[in-house]
This record gives sequence, C-alpha cells and structure tokens, in this order.
Amino acid sequence: MQFRLDELEAAERLVHGHMDPTPQYAWPLLAEATGAETWVKHENHGPIGAFKARGAITFVDWLRRTHPDCPGIITATRGNHGQAQARAAARAGLRAVIYVPKGNAVEKNAAMRAFGADLREHGEDFDTAREAAMRAAAEGLFPVPPFHSELVRGVATYGLEFLRAAPPLHTVYVPIGCGSGICGVIAARDALGLSTEVVGVVAADAPGAKLSFEAGRIVETNSARTFADGMAVRVPVPAALDIYGRGAARIVAVGEEEVAVAVRLLFSATHNVAEGAGAAALAALLQEREAMKGRRVGVVLSGGNIDTDWFRTILSGGIPTV
Repeated sequence: MQFRLDELEAAERLVHGHMDPTPQYAWPLLAEATGAETWVKHENHGPIGAFKARGAITFVDWLRRTHPDCPGIITATRGNHGQAQARAAARAGLRAVIYVPKGNAVEKNAAMRAFGADLREHGEDFDTAREAAMRAAAEGLFPVPPFHSELVRGVATYGLEFLRAAPPLHTVYVPIGCGSGICGVIAARDALGLSTEVVGVVAADAPGAKLSFEAGRIVETNSARTFADGMAVRVPVPAALDIYGRGAARIVAVGEEEVAVAVRLLFSATHNVAEGAGAAALAALLQEREAMKGRRVGVVLSGGNIDTDWFRTILSGGIPTV
C-alpha cells in the first residue's frame, strides 16, 4: 500500500474540508527532559480529540461514492476510531453501530453515543469485540475494519502536515494499535521523499506489533491489558505489518510506569492532556534519550481522550488499574 503525493494531497483537501489542520510545536521543557529538540504533533486538538477523525472522513467519503445505497456502518473500537466513524457517518446521514469490549473507557463510550453511535458492549477485549462486529455486519451495514487503505490515506494527512510544517526531523515516534497511524506517517514520509526514521511504539503488555515486526510474521499475544487502551491489541493486522515491517526503523515497547510518566510530563511541560497511547511516543523518546540527544525529534500526541479518574490517578503519581 503506497500512495503518490497527489493522492495524499487530495485526501488532505478532503480532510481540511471537515476539520482544521492540527498544530505542531517544539516545547522547551520537553527538550530539557529529553535532551532533543522535541516537536509534538497535536492530534489531540482535532474535532474528536484524536487522529482517527481523519481516516473516518476519507473512508466514509469513499463508502458513499462506492456503495451509495449503504444505510450505515458497523465497526469495533476502544474509543477513538468509534468516535471518528460515528461523527463521519452522522455528517453523511448514515447509521453507525459501534462495538466495544466490556469495561471500556466510560467517557469514550459517552462521546461515541453523543456523536450518534448505537453502542454495543461485547467481550473482554478489542479483538473479541471486533470479531462480533464483523459477524453482526449481516444486519446490512458496511463493516469498517480497523485497517483499510482509505483509513490510512486519511490518517496520512497528519504525517503530511507534520513533516512539512516542522523543520527536518531525524526521527518520529508513533504509537501502534492496529497500525493506521504508523503506516500513514510512513506513507507521508515516502511520498515526500524524506529520510526521517519512523519508530513504532507499543505497550509492553500488548507487544504483538513489536513481536511481529521482529519475527517477520504475525505473532498474537494472549492478552493486551494496558491503560494505553489505544494500543491494547492482541492480534496485529497483517496488511499493516507489511508496511511497518519494511518502513519502520524499529519498534519500542514502553511500560505502564513509563507511559504514566509521559502523561504527567506532557501535562506539566505543555499543559496538554494525553491518553495513554497519546503519551506513548514521548515515553519511547524518554527511553531512548541517550541515542536521540541533540537531534530534532517528533512525537505524535495521537489522542487526549483519557477518563477523568485515570487522569487523576496518574497526576497523583499512580498507574490506572485495568
């Protein structure tokens, strides 16, 4: 899955018709903490507080053009993908059925309902909810997978914005859930002809993408229990691995305490709220601070949708229990 620059620029025009570009800033207090000139891409400033809004815009536009009689969509999520799909579907006059695992983030569930989703709880983790959603597609709704070329084309627009607006970046750290984010950044880098290293980040307790990257094949894990719920995936997506397996420099695993430290640092240094997955890129940079010292580095703050109780726990020095 490769995109020409004109294909990404067309997606960018479409996306910017539904949302403004998000900012990127170099924060001096982050530079003090990391030893690197640290640029943050603020996808938490988008219309759903996360990068997924972009892919939903391009996906629903594609769906309306290719399946004009489709009454709606059905998909599974831990929250941000579901908010994005519900928002885009509602704006297109479509129905949205969203499956989430039991015990999913309360405030993400509330946001999905507010965007118009018919929310259904099923199973104990994302992958179980995803399997149920795909089975339920027999209701006549279009099944939205967690990874699709139109999702990636839309998501790649934040990579295009970031790599064009920031000064030349040596390395960009990107969290990995199902893979649209890192694949979008790789697509943007390659379309622009840049040499920027792209480094994926996973939760140490949900390491499937890292294990798969290192093995060169899909490696499933038995569990994916992490408060960085956007990365809580047991079964990596083969099509995504095909891209980041070739295009990423490496994948870094960060622990729960490292992510909590990064959430606190983002708040104290920039006064931005980050969810676990949103802080993971900074956590990885902090882990690799010696190697990155003196370089110009980008981190993707992919989302800020963290439940109040979890955020309170982190700011108090703790780690949320899942």
